[in-house]
Amino acid sequence: LNFFRFSFLYTPENFFKGCIAFILILDHFTTRLLSSCCKMSDLMSEGITIVEDLHKNREPVPEMKAIYFMRPTAMCIDAFINDFNPKPKYKAAYVFFTDYCPDELFDKMKKSCAKHIKVCKEINISFLPLEAQVFSCDNAEAFKSIYTPNSQDRDQTLETIADQIVTLCATLDEYPGVRFKKDPNLNYGKKLAELVDNKLARHYELDDNSKKKGKTQAQLLIVDRALDPVSPILHELTYQAMAFDLISIKDNAYEYDADGSKKEALLTEEDELWVKLRHMHIAEISIGGLSQLMKKMPAFRKQLTQKNVHLSLAEDLMSHYQKNVEKLCKAEQDLAVGADAEGQKVKDPMRTLLPVLLHPHDTTDKIRAVLLYIFSLNGTTAENLNKLIQHVKIEYERGYILNWEHLGVPILSTPSMFSFRKQSRRDRSDEETFKVSRWTPIIKDVMEDAVENKLEVKDWPYQSECPSAWNGSRAVSARQKHKGSSPDDLRSGSRLVLFVLGGVTYSEMRCAYEVTHANKSCEVIIGSTHILTPRSLLEDIYKLGRQPMESFTIEEDKP
Repeated sequence: LNFFRFSFLYTPENFFKGCIAFILILDHFTTRLLSSCCKMSDLMSEGITIVEDLHKNREPVPEMKAIYFMRPTAMCIDAFINDFNPKPKYKAAYVFFTDYCPDELFDKMKKSCAKHIKVCKEINISFLPLEAQVFSCDNAEAFKSIYTPNSQDRDQTLETIADQIVTLCATLDEYPGVRFKKDPNLNYGKKLAELVDNKLARHYELDDNSKKKGKTQAQLLIVDRALDPVSPILHELTYQAMAFDLISIKDNAYEYDADGSKKEALLTEEDELWVKLRHMHIAEISIGGLSQLMKKMPAFRKQLTQKNVHLSLAEDLMSHYQKNVEKLCKAEQDLAVGADAEGQKVKDPMRTLLPVLLHPHDTTDKIRAVLLYIFSLNGTTAENLNKLIQHVKIEYERGYILNWEHLGVPILSTPSMFSFRKQSRRDRSDEETFKVSRWTPIIKDVMEDAVENKLEVKDWPYQSECPSAWNGSRAVSARQKHKGSSPDDLRSGSRLVLFVLGGVTYSEMRCAYEVTHANKSCEVIIGSTHILTPRSLLEDIYKLGRQPMESFTIEEDKP
């Protein structure tokens, strides 16, 4: 089955080996995990005849054995125990946990129904493999837990995320050196790095192998969302990022018209055309990229359907671009880059912002432009911010802007923010870019610096040392012959894993592929608590609540 993406140690072939007429019982997370890797037909071919929800009422089937694939949480353990007390629903239970089961929960389960359990294993896959080089903790709620002031569950959330990162490393059979981005305002990245490093040490001490595992040729970098507030706000014009920003797509399902009726297509790695197109610029696709790729595809029914899907999607995106986005892009890029397309420095950012505010763009687009303006200045005055908020008419929704300070991003230019400094950028003046897409996500600079062993220790402290030979391409890389960038080829080199606390963007996901392609002896994998779109991030920011600011005077919210 399709677990090849992360070279899983426990493939479905091993997981279900010898199953004959089993029931598979999943919780919400493991349902999403399996759905990201295989189809129902794959499970049926391995002997699974029924798939059930752990947390829903189910009819007893006492003549059948049940496989439980679930998270080791109190809720899941209680649901499992209820299946066998007072009377068992199934003939026997084969229990597989996504990661380490706490002793108290394991003992509770053993005490209640040990005689019914034939197998109990922890298989270390507590994450979603979304793409070949992208993973997610599937925890969008973590954003609120971590960044809400005086959060009561921040520490527990970081613990859970650390456990998930450890299962990723275990699945990849890596014991990486851990580094984090130093932040003068928040220490969440440092805290997570400490947790991950301690849990990795514990995991490999408890590993089934009798020999203690040493550090592997891998490096794990932990960064906070505040590292780059610009990339999640810009209108990105590559195919995948643009689609999830401008089109209503839920659970990767794109709805389109075909022959007068509504159809739905899944934008996943099963769609080979999607994989080829997703990182291309919309201009390349419109100019002829899509038609050229279509000519090379066989004319089978599946491929014809894919062609229709992407013709429709490309047309939808170009319609949005020509109607509205094109007018925004120049101003957004000038504010983000700090210079115009000719390389002239933007001396007065307000002059760049003003046309956007005067145009009848929707409120969200104006908020995005205002934020880029503020980011370009490293914060603005209370008086100026007051005027901007009134101009955009969000007097009662000012949290869309003010709450960025909960992430450590300066909004008001006050003395308390003196320690914040902008990330230094790599020179990309020689790279060919479209005028409306000159911004490069900061995470790409980080990836390239890490691969070239150029990250400054003062900015990127070591939580645990990496092997001395690690330089992102191994000391012997110059003598290695690499024929391509397939998963098997990439595994012969080293790995760089980046985890973005607080959500990762589609443009940052693209960077992982680009850096891997440019440095074929180093595979870059990127992951996060969840995947962001500009609108979802703004809503998450708004829900963080308001922080009292004496220097900012504006009438209070309506009751």
